[in-house]
Amino acid sequence: MATSPLSRTDGRTLVEQVMERLRGRIAGRQAAPGARLPSIRGLAAQLGVSRSTVVEAYDRLVAEGVVQPRRGSGFYVAAHPPPFALGDGGPPLAREIDPLRITRQALDGRHVRANPGCGWLPASWMPQAEIRRALRSLARSGEAALTDYATPLGLPELRGLLAVRLADAGVEAHPDQIMLTESGAQALDLACRLLLEPGDRVLVDDPCYFNFLALFRAHRVEAIGVPRGPSGPDLEAFEAALAAHRPRLYVTNSGPHNPTGGGLSPVVCHRLLRLAEAHDLLILEDDVFADFEERPSPRLAAFAGLERVIQIGSFSKTLSASIRCGYVAARPDWIEALVDLKLATSFGGGAMSAAVVLHLLKEGAYRRHVQGMRTRLAAAASAVAPRLAALGIAPEQAPEQGLFLWRRLPEGVDGAALSRAAWEEGVVLAPGDAFSLSRACGRFMRFNVAQMQEPEVFEILGRLLARA
Repeated sequence: MATSPLSRTDGRTLVEQVMERLRGRIAGRQAAPGARLPSIRGLAAQLGVSRSTVVEAYDRLVAEGVVQPRRGSGFYVAAHPPPFALGDGGPPLAREIDPLRITRQALDGRHVRANPGCGWLPASWMPQAEIRRALRSLARSGEAALTDYATPLGLPELRGLLAVRLADAGVEAHPDQIMLTESGAQALDLACRLLLEPGDRVLVDDPCYFNFLALFRAHRVEAIGVPRGPSGPDLEAFEAALAAHRPRLYVTNSGPHNPTGGGLSPVVCHRLLRLAEAHDLLILEDDVFADFEERPSPRLAAFAGLERVIQIGSFSKTLSASIRCGYVAARPDWIEALVDLKLATSFGGGAMSAAVVLHLLKEGAYRRHVQGMRTRLAAAASAVAPRLAALGIAPEQAPEQGLFLWRRLPEGVDGAALSRAAWEEGVVLAPGDAFSLSRACGRFMRFNVAQMQEPEVFEILGRLLARA
Protein backbone atom coordinates (compact mmCIF):
# COMPACT_ATOMS: atom_id res chain seq x y z
CA MET A 1 0.00 0.00 0.00
CA ALA A 2 1.21 3.53 -0.74
CA THR A 3 2.78 5.02 2.40
CA SER A 4 2.73 8.72 1.57
CA PRO A 5 1.32 10.75 4.48
CA LEU A 6 -2.33 11.57 4.83
CA SER A 7 -3.37 15.18 4.36
CA ARG A 8 -4.68 17.34 7.17
CA THR A 9 -5.57 20.24 4.87
CA ASP A 10 -7.50 19.01 1.80
CA GLY A 11 -10.96 18.98 3.39
CA ARG A 12 -11.38 15.21 3.73
CA THR A 13 -11.42 13.52 7.11
CA LEU A 14 -8.71 11.06 8.07
CA VAL A 15 -11.30 8.27 8.07
CA GLU A 16 -12.23 9.09 4.46
CA GLN A 17 -8.57 9.08 3.44
CA VAL A 18 -7.93 5.70 5.09
CA MET A 19 -10.96 4.33 3.25
CA GLU A 20 -9.61 5.75 -0.01
CA ARG A 21 -6.26 4.03 0.49
CA LEU A 22 -7.94 0.69 1.14
CA ARG A 23 -10.34 1.07 -1.81
CA GLY A 24 -7.41 1.95 -4.07
CA ARG A 25 -5.53 -1.18 -3.01
CA ILE A 26 -8.57 -3.35 -3.67
CA ALA A 27 -9.55 -1.67 -6.96
CA GLY A 28 -5.94 -1.77 -8.15
CA ARG A 29 -5.86 -5.55 -7.57
CA GLN A 30 -3.08 -5.24 -4.99
CA ALA A 31 -5.39 -7.15 -2.64
CA ALA A 32 -7.21 -10.05 -4.30
CA PRO A 33 -10.69 -11.28 -3.31
CA GLY A 34 -10.39 -13.09 0.02
CA ALA A 35 -7.00 -11.51 0.82
CA ARG A 36 -6.34 -10.40 4.38
CA LEU A 37 -6.02 -6.64 4.81
CA PRO A 38 -3.59 -4.94 7.24
CA SER A 39 -4.34 -5.19 10.92
CA ILE A 40 -5.83 -2.23 12.75
CA ARG A 41 -2.64 -1.69 14.72
CA GLY A 42 -0.39 -2.13 11.68
CA LEU A 43 -2.38 0.18 9.39
CA ALA A 44 -2.62 2.87 12.10
CA ALA A 45 1.16 2.82 12.51
CA GLN A 46 1.74 2.81 8.75
CA LEU A 47 -0.48 5.83 8.09
CA GLY A 48 0.25 7.72 11.31
CA VAL A 49 -3.35 7.79 12.59
CA SER A 50 -5.13 6.51 15.66
CA ARG A 51 -6.49 2.96 15.86
CA SER A 52 -10.00 4.38 16.32
CA THR A 53 -9.67 6.09 12.93
CA VAL A 54 -8.77 2.78 11.27
CA VAL A 55 -11.59 0.97 13.10
CA GLU A 56 -14.14 3.48 11.79
CA ALA A 57 -12.73 3.21 8.25
CA TYR A 58 -13.00 -0.57 8.33
CA ASP A 59 -16.53 -0.40 9.79
CA ARG A 60 -17.68 1.85 6.96
CA LEU A 61 -16.12 -0.41 4.32
CA VAL A 62 -17.84 -3.40 5.92
CA ALA A 63 -21.16 -1.52 5.66
CA GLU A 64 -20.45 -0.88 1.96
CA GLY A 65 -19.78 -4.56 1.36
CA VAL A 66 -16.20 -3.94 0.25
CA VAL A 67 -14.59 -5.55 3.31
CA GLN A 68 -15.61 -8.61 5.33
CA PRO A 69 -14.71 -9.05 9.05
CA ARG A 70 -13.72 -12.44 10.44
CA ARG A 71 -13.88 -12.81 14.19
CA GLY A 72 -10.47 -13.23 15.73
CA SER A 73 -8.74 -13.03 12.35
CA GLY A 74 -9.12 -9.51 10.97
CA PHE A 75 -10.53 -7.95 7.82
CA TYR A 76 -10.59 -9.42 4.31
CA VAL A 77 -11.49 -8.32 0.79
CA ALA A 78 -15.14 -9.32 0.57
CA ALA A 79 -15.82 -10.36 -3.00
CA HIS A 80 -14.78 -9.99 -6.58
CA PRO A 81 -14.15 -6.31 -7.24
CA PRO A 82 -15.74 -4.52 -10.21
CA PRO A 83 -13.81 -4.38 -13.51
CA PHE A 84 -10.60 -2.40 -13.16
CA ALA A 85 -10.80 1.24 -14.23
CA LEU A 86 -7.86 3.63 -14.38
CA GLY A 87 -9.73 6.08 -12.20
CA ASP A 88 -9.68 3.46 -9.42
CA GLY A 89 -5.91 3.03 -9.52
CA GLY A 90 -5.08 5.85 -7.09
CA PRO A 91 -6.39 8.91 -5.27
CA PRO A 92 -9.13 10.81 -7.14
CA LEU A 93 -7.86 13.65 -9.31
CA ALA A 94 -9.50 16.94 -10.16
CA ARG A 95 -10.69 16.76 -13.76
CA GLU A 96 -8.38 19.60 -14.77
CA ILE A 97 -5.23 17.66 -13.74
CA ASP A 98 -6.35 14.15 -14.72
CA PRO A 99 -3.96 13.04 -17.53
CA LEU A 100 -6.64 11.07 -19.34
CA ARG A 101 -9.13 13.93 -19.14
CA ILE A 102 -6.60 16.37 -20.63
CA THR A 103 -5.82 13.94 -23.44
CA ARG A 104 -9.52 13.50 -24.20
CA GLN A 105 -9.96 17.27 -24.36
CA ALA A 106 -6.96 17.74 -26.62
CA LEU A 107 -8.26 15.11 -29.04
CA ASP A 108 -11.83 16.47 -29.07
CA GLY A 109 -11.81 18.42 -32.32
CA ARG A 110 -15.47 19.38 -32.03
CA HIS A 111 -15.04 21.64 -29.03
CA VAL A 112 -11.43 22.82 -29.39
CA ARG A 113 -10.70 26.32 -30.68
CA ALA A 114 -7.04 26.34 -29.64
CA ASN A 115 -4.77 23.59 -28.32
CA PRO A 116 -1.71 25.03 -26.51
CA GLY A 117 -1.98 22.22 -23.95
CA CYS A 118 -1.49 19.36 -26.41
CA GLY A 119 1.80 17.57 -27.07
CA TRP A 120 2.01 17.56 -30.86
CA LEU A 121 2.61 19.82 -33.85
CA PRO A 122 -0.21 21.32 -35.91
CA ALA A 123 -1.07 19.43 -39.09
CA SER A 124 0.20 22.37 -41.17
CA TRP A 125 3.70 21.83 -39.76
CA MET A 126 3.91 18.23 -40.99
CA PRO A 127 5.49 17.22 -44.35
CA GLN A 128 2.19 16.35 -45.98
CA ALA A 129 3.39 16.52 -49.60
CA GLU A 130 6.30 14.20 -48.83
CA ILE A 131 3.99 11.77 -47.02
CA ARG A 132 1.68 11.66 -50.05
CA ARG A 133 4.64 10.90 -52.33
CA ALA A 134 5.73 8.10 -50.01
CA LEU A 135 2.21 6.63 -50.03
CA ARG A 136 2.07 6.76 -53.83
CA SER A 137 5.42 4.97 -53.99
CA LEU A 138 4.15 2.32 -51.59
CA ALA A 139 0.99 1.86 -53.67
CA ARG A 140 3.16 1.01 -56.69
CA SER A 141 5.15 -1.63 -54.79
CA GLY A 142 4.34 -5.30 -54.52
CA GLU A 143 1.20 -6.71 -52.94
CA ALA A 144 3.02 -7.90 -49.83
CA ALA A 145 3.74 -4.34 -48.69
CA LEU A 146 0.02 -3.55 -48.78
CA THR A 147 -1.44 -6.70 -47.29
CA ASP A 148 0.98 -8.87 -45.30
CA TYR A 149 1.77 -8.91 -41.59
CA ALA A 150 5.08 -7.42 -40.56
CA THR A 151 7.94 -9.67 -39.47
CA PRO A 152 8.20 -10.10 -35.67
CA LEU A 153 11.00 -7.53 -35.23
CA GLY A 154 9.69 -5.26 -37.97
CA LEU A 155 11.00 -4.08 -41.35
CA PRO A 156 14.74 -5.04 -41.43
CA GLU A 157 15.84 -2.10 -43.60
CA LEU A 158 14.20 0.42 -41.29
CA ARG A 159 15.77 -1.20 -38.25
CA GLY A 160 19.14 -0.90 -39.97
CA LEU A 161 18.64 2.83 -40.49
CA LEU A 162 17.50 3.23 -36.88
CA ALA A 163 20.69 1.49 -35.71
CA VAL A 164 22.70 4.10 -37.64
CA ARG A 165 20.66 6.96 -36.15
CA LEU A 166 21.17 5.56 -32.66
CA ALA A 167 24.92 5.21 -33.28
CA ASP A 168 25.04 8.89 -34.26
CA ALA A 169 23.64 9.63 -30.76
CA GLY A 170 26.24 7.36 -29.14
CA VAL A 171 23.90 4.39 -28.57
CA GLU A 172 25.30 1.09 -29.83
CA ALA A 173 22.51 -1.21 -30.95
CA HIS A 174 22.62 -3.95 -33.60
CA PRO A 175 19.50 -3.95 -35.83
CA ASP A 176 18.46 -7.18 -34.10
CA GLN A 177 18.39 -5.24 -30.81
CA ILE A 178 15.69 -2.97 -32.23
CA MET A 179 12.02 -3.92 -32.41
CA LEU A 180 9.50 -1.79 -34.28
CA THR A 181 6.23 -0.94 -32.54
CA GLU A 182 3.07 0.83 -33.57
CA SER A 183 3.94 3.87 -31.41
CA GLY A 184 6.08 5.12 -28.59
CA ALA A 185 3.14 4.50 -26.28
CA GLN A 186 3.06 0.83 -27.29
CA ALA A 187 6.80 0.58 -26.73
CA LEU A 188 6.36 2.03 -23.22
CA ASP A 189 3.52 -0.36 -22.46
CA LEU A 190 5.43 -3.42 -23.66
CA ALA A 191 8.52 -2.43 -21.66
CA CYS A 192 6.37 -2.02 -18.54
CA ARG A 193 4.78 -5.43 -19.16
CA LEU A 194 8.27 -6.93 -19.40
CA LEU A 195 9.84 -5.29 -16.36
CA LEU A 196 7.07 -4.65 -13.84
CA GLU A 197 4.65 -6.57 -11.65
CA PRO A 198 1.62 -5.10 -9.85
CA GLY A 199 2.76 -3.47 -6.63
CA ASP A 200 6.26 -2.61 -7.91
CA ARG A 201 7.58 0.91 -7.40
CA VAL A 202 8.75 3.17 -10.22
CA LEU A 203 10.72 6.43 -10.03
CA VAL A 204 9.67 9.34 -12.23
CA ASP A 205 10.68 12.96 -12.50
CA ASP A 206 8.49 15.50 -10.76
CA PRO A 207 7.25 17.01 -13.01
CA CYS A 208 7.11 14.32 -15.71
CA TYR A 209 5.12 13.50 -18.86
CA PHE A 210 1.61 13.07 -17.49
CA ASN A 211 0.77 9.95 -19.48
CA PHE A 212 3.53 8.11 -17.61
CA LEU A 213 1.32 8.47 -14.53
CA ALA A 214 -1.75 7.12 -16.33
CA LEU A 215 0.28 4.19 -17.69
CA PHE A 216 1.54 3.28 -14.22
CA ARG A 217 -2.02 3.25 -12.92
CA ALA A 218 -2.91 0.86 -15.75
CA HIS A 219 -0.03 -1.43 -14.73
CA ARG A 220 -0.99 -1.12 -11.04
CA VAL A 221 2.42 0.03 -9.91
CA GLU A 222 3.27 2.81 -7.48
CA ALA A 223 4.98 5.90 -8.86
CA ILE A 224 7.51 7.77 -6.68
CA GLY A 225 8.36 11.32 -7.72
CA VAL A 226 11.85 12.87 -7.64
CA PRO A 227 12.18 16.66 -8.13
CA ARG A 228 13.48 17.54 -11.59
CA GLY A 229 15.70 20.56 -12.25
CA PRO A 230 17.15 22.12 -15.43
CA SER A 231 19.94 19.52 -15.71
CA GLY A 232 18.12 16.40 -14.49
CA PRO A 233 16.71 14.86 -11.33
CA ASP A 234 17.77 16.06 -7.88
CA LEU A 235 20.43 13.44 -7.14
CA GLU A 236 20.17 13.71 -3.36
CA ALA A 237 16.42 13.09 -3.54
CA PHE A 238 17.02 10.37 -6.14
CA GLU A 239 19.39 8.49 -3.85
CA ALA A 240 17.04 8.88 -0.89
CA ALA A 241 14.15 7.48 -2.94
CA LEU A 242 16.27 4.50 -3.99
CA ALA A 243 17.08 3.71 -0.37
CA ALA A 244 13.57 4.27 0.97
CA HIS A 245 11.46 2.63 -1.75
CA ARG A 246 13.73 0.14 -3.58
CA PRO A 247 12.11 0.88 -6.97
CA ARG A 248 12.41 -1.52 -9.87
CA LEU A 249 12.52 1.08 -12.67
CA TYR A 250 13.22 4.75 -13.44
CA VAL A 251 11.28 6.24 -16.37
CA THR A 252 12.38 9.57 -17.84
CA ASN A 253 12.92 11.80 -20.88
CA SER A 254 16.58 12.73 -21.22
CA GLY A 255 15.83 15.67 -23.48
CA PRO A 256 14.05 17.72 -24.41
CA HIS A 257 12.35 16.87 -21.14
CA ASN A 258 8.55 16.87 -21.09
CA PRO A 259 7.21 19.21 -19.70
CA THR A 260 10.18 21.44 -18.75
CA GLY A 261 12.15 21.47 -22.01
CA GLY A 262 15.43 20.92 -20.13
CA GLY A 263 18.17 18.41 -20.80
CA LEU A 264 20.41 16.07 -18.85
CA SER A 265 23.93 17.24 -17.93
CA PRO A 266 26.89 14.85 -18.30
CA VAL A 267 27.65 15.09 -14.56
CA VAL A 268 24.08 14.22 -13.56
CA CYS A 269 23.97 11.44 -16.15
CA HIS A 270 27.17 9.85 -14.82
CA ARG A 271 26.17 10.06 -11.15
CA LEU A 272 22.64 8.83 -11.86
CA LEU A 273 23.96 5.73 -13.60
CA ARG A 274 26.33 4.98 -10.71
CA LEU A 275 23.38 5.13 -8.32
CA ALA A 276 21.34 2.90 -10.63
CA GLU A 277 24.10 0.30 -10.69
CA ALA A 278 24.55 0.40 -6.91
CA HIS A 279 20.81 -0.12 -6.33
CA ASP A 280 20.15 -2.52 -9.24
CA LEU A 281 17.78 -0.01 -10.86
CA LEU A 282 16.61 -0.43 -14.45
CA ILE A 283 16.00 2.62 -16.66
CA LEU A 284 13.44 3.27 -19.39
CA GLU A 285 14.51 6.25 -21.50
CA ASP A 286 11.66 7.78 -23.52
CA ASP A 287 13.38 9.59 -26.41
CA VAL A 288 10.39 10.49 -28.57
CA PHE A 289 11.36 14.19 -28.60
CA ALA A 290 15.00 13.61 -29.62
CA ASP A 291 14.64 15.13 -33.07
CA PHE A 292 13.32 18.39 -31.60
CA GLU A 293 16.67 19.01 -29.93
CA GLU A 294 19.03 21.42 -31.68
CA ARG A 295 21.85 20.86 -29.17
CA PRO A 296 21.70 17.18 -28.14
CA SER A 297 22.07 16.47 -24.43
CA PRO A 298 23.55 13.19 -23.13
CA ARG A 299 21.53 10.02 -23.34
CA LEU A 300 21.56 7.45 -20.56
CA ALA A 301 21.61 4.65 -23.14
CA ALA A 302 24.77 6.18 -24.65
CA PHE A 303 26.58 6.41 -21.30
CA ALA A 304 25.51 3.00 -20.00
CA GLY A 305 24.77 0.96 -23.11
CA LEU A 306 21.64 -1.17 -23.28
CA GLU A 307 22.51 -3.57 -20.47
CA ARG A 308 20.54 -1.57 -17.87
CA VAL A 309 18.73 0.93 -20.10
CA ILE A 310 15.88 0.45 -22.56
CA GLN A 311 15.44 3.29 -25.04
CA ILE A 312 12.27 3.96 -27.00
CA GLY A 313 11.47 6.36 -29.81
CA SER A 314 8.72 7.28 -32.22
CA PHE A 315 7.94 9.24 -35.38
CA SER A 316 4.45 10.31 -34.25
CA LYS A 317 5.58 13.69 -32.87
CA THR A 318 7.82 14.67 -35.76
CA LEU A 319 6.19 13.07 -38.78
CA SER A 320 2.58 12.00 -38.36
CA ALA A 321 0.35 10.80 -35.56
CA SER A 322 -1.64 8.84 -38.15
CA ILE A 323 1.39 6.91 -39.40
CA ARG A 324 2.00 4.90 -36.25
CA CYS A 325 5.62 3.83 -36.02
CA GLY A 326 7.83 3.58 -32.95
CA TYR A 327 10.66 1.39 -31.76
CA VAL A 328 12.35 -0.02 -28.69
CA ALA A 329 16.08 -0.71 -28.37
CA ALA A 330 17.23 -3.13 -25.67
CA ARG A 331 19.64 -5.94 -24.91
CA PRO A 332 19.07 -9.16 -26.94
CA ASP A 333 17.33 -11.27 -24.29
CA TRP A 334 14.90 -8.47 -23.52
CA ILE A 335 14.17 -7.97 -27.22
CA GLU A 336 13.28 -11.67 -27.48
CA ALA A 337 10.82 -11.31 -24.62
CA LEU A 338 9.42 -8.05 -26.02
CA VAL A 339 8.78 -9.68 -29.40
CA ASP A 340 6.75 -12.40 -27.68
CA LEU A 341 4.78 -9.78 -25.75
CA LYS A 342 4.09 -7.82 -28.94
CA LEU A 343 2.89 -10.93 -30.75
CA ALA A 344 0.69 -11.90 -27.81
CA THR A 345 -0.96 -8.47 -27.50
CA SER A 346 -1.08 -7.09 -31.06
CA PHE A 347 0.19 -9.96 -33.25
CA GLY A 348 1.91 -7.79 -35.81
CA GLY A 349 3.19 -4.28 -36.32
CA GLY A 350 2.25 -1.59 -38.81
CA ALA A 351 4.07 -2.77 -41.92
CA MET A 352 2.68 0.02 -44.11
CA SER A 353 3.60 2.73 -41.61
CA ALA A 354 7.13 1.37 -41.32
CA ALA A 355 7.46 1.37 -45.11
CA VAL A 356 6.37 5.02 -45.31
CA VAL A 357 8.87 6.03 -42.61
CA LEU A 358 11.63 4.11 -44.40
CA HIS A 359 10.89 5.91 -47.67
CA LEU A 360 11.03 9.33 -46.00
CA LEU A 361 14.29 8.53 -44.24
CA LYS A 362 15.98 7.12 -47.34
CA GLU A 363 14.91 9.98 -49.61
CA GLY A 364 16.17 12.64 -47.18
CA ALA A 365 12.70 14.16 -46.78
CA TYR A 366 12.65 13.46 -43.05
CA ARG A 367 16.05 15.10 -42.45
CA ARG A 368 15.01 18.25 -44.33
CA HIS A 369 11.70 18.35 -42.49
CA VAL A 370 13.36 18.08 -39.07
CA GLN A 371 15.85 20.83 -39.87
CA GLY A 372 13.05 23.17 -40.93
CA MET A 373 10.92 22.19 -37.95
CA ARG A 374 13.67 23.09 -35.46
CA THR A 375 14.14 26.50 -37.06
CA ARG A 376 10.41 27.12 -37.03
CA LEU A 377 10.09 26.03 -33.40
CA ALA A 378 12.91 28.33 -32.30
CA ALA A 379 11.19 31.24 -34.02
CA ALA A 380 7.85 30.32 -32.46
CA ALA A 381 9.37 30.13 -28.97
CA SER A 382 11.03 33.51 -29.47
CA ALA A 383 7.68 35.01 -30.42
CA VAL A 384 5.59 33.30 -27.73
CA ALA A 385 7.88 33.85 -24.73
CA PRO A 386 7.63 37.68 -24.60
CA ARG A 387 3.87 37.58 -25.13
CA LEU A 388 3.50 35.24 -22.17
CA ALA A 389 5.84 37.44 -20.12
CA ALA A 390 3.64 40.45 -20.90
CA LEU A 391 0.78 38.55 -19.24
CA GLY A 392 2.89 37.93 -16.13
CA ILE A 393 3.64 34.29 -17.13
CA ALA A 394 7.34 34.01 -16.35
CA PRO A 395 10.08 31.53 -17.31
CA GLU A 396 11.16 29.11 -14.61
CA GLN A 397 14.37 27.65 -16.00
CA ALA A 398 16.72 27.78 -18.96
CA PRO A 399 17.80 26.49 -21.37
CA GLU A 400 14.69 25.15 -23.02
CA GLN A 401 14.47 23.29 -26.30
CA GLY A 402 11.78 21.67 -28.37
CA LEU A 403 8.07 22.06 -28.35
CA PHE A 404 7.32 23.28 -24.82
CA LEU A 405 7.72 26.27 -22.56
CA TRP A 406 7.35 25.56 -18.82
CA ARG A 407 6.08 28.74 -17.20
CA ARG A 408 5.12 30.09 -13.78
CA LEU A 409 1.72 31.77 -13.60
CA PRO A 410 1.17 35.11 -11.86
CA GLU A 411 0.88 35.18 -8.07
CA GLY A 412 -2.48 33.89 -6.88
CA VAL A 413 -3.37 32.12 -10.16
CA ASP A 414 -4.03 28.38 -9.94
CA GLY A 415 -3.28 26.38 -13.08
CA ALA A 416 -6.18 23.96 -12.66
CA ALA A 417 -8.69 26.78 -12.22
CA LEU A 418 -7.28 28.62 -15.24
CA SER A 419 -7.53 25.44 -17.31
CA ARG A 420 -11.13 24.95 -16.26
CA ALA A 421 -12.04 28.47 -17.34
CA ALA A 422 -10.11 28.12 -20.63
CA TRP A 423 -11.93 24.90 -21.52
CA GLU A 424 -15.22 26.76 -21.25
CA GLU A 425 -13.91 28.90 -24.13
CA GLY A 426 -12.65 25.92 -26.15
CA VAL A 427 -8.98 26.32 -25.23
CA VAL A 428 -7.05 23.28 -23.95
CA LEU A 429 -4.35 24.05 -21.38
CA ALA A 430 -1.95 21.72 -19.56
CA PRO A 431 -1.77 22.74 -15.88
CA GLY A 432 1.41 21.98 -13.95
CA ASP A 433 -0.13 19.65 -11.38
CA ALA A 434 -1.13 17.23 -14.15
CA PHE A 435 2.61 16.52 -14.46
CA SER A 436 3.41 16.47 -10.75
CA LEU A 437 2.96 13.56 -8.34
CA SER A 438 3.56 15.87 -5.38
CA ARG A 439 1.02 18.42 -6.65
CA ALA A 440 3.74 21.04 -6.19
CA CYS A 441 3.25 22.67 -9.61
CA GLY A 442 -0.13 24.34 -9.15
CA ARG A 443 1.22 27.68 -10.37
CA PHE A 444 2.86 26.22 -13.48
CA MET A 445 1.66 25.60 -17.02
CA ARG A 446 3.12 23.80 -20.05
CA PHE A 447 2.65 25.72 -23.31
CA ASN A 448 3.09 24.22 -26.80
CA VAL A 449 4.63 27.06 -28.81
CA ALA A 450 3.64 25.58 -32.16
CA GLN A 451 -0.03 25.68 -31.14
CA MET A 452 0.08 29.36 -30.09
CA GLN A 453 0.39 31.12 -33.42
CA GLU A 454 -3.06 32.73 -33.34
CA PRO A 455 -3.52 36.04 -31.44
CA GLU A 456 -6.81 34.67 -30.14
CA VAL A 457 -4.94 32.42 -27.69
CA PHE A 458 -3.29 35.38 -25.96
CA GLU A 459 -6.48 37.40 -25.97
CA ILE A 460 -8.32 34.60 -24.17
CA LEU A 461 -5.47 34.05 -21.72
CA GLY A 462 -5.29 37.75 -20.93
CA ARG A 463 -9.02 37.97 -20.30
CA LEU A 464 -9.04 34.90 -18.06
CA LEU A 465 -6.01 36.08 -16.07
CA ALA A 466 -7.63 39.43 -15.50
CA ARG A 467 -10.59 37.64 -13.91
CA ALA A 468 -8.46 35.20 -11.86
